[in-house]
Amino acid sequence: MFINKSPDGKNNVCGRNIAYMRKKLNISQRELAERLQLMGYDMDKNAIQRIESGQRFITDIEIQAFADLFDVDIPVLFDNDMSEQ
Repeated sequence: MFINKSPDGKNNVCGRNIAYMRKKLNISQRELAERLQLMGYDMDKNAIQRIESGQRFITDIEIQAFADLFDVDIPVLFDNDMSEQ
């Protein structure tokens, strides 16, 4: 049976990079959620927290929203953990 988790047991592989980019902007999870809401995406602080911790799956639409917000190409979100670079 196929398991939908990354090798480290997380539900997504880009949550750590999203957290890293958010912290580089010096904004809170709440502010990130508010910015996404202004862009038309239904996201709250709790969803951001769960994404960053790897507890929540991320849809392709949400990945595009994060890439747009951070002004990066989508593959950047999937790079190895940026905080270790």
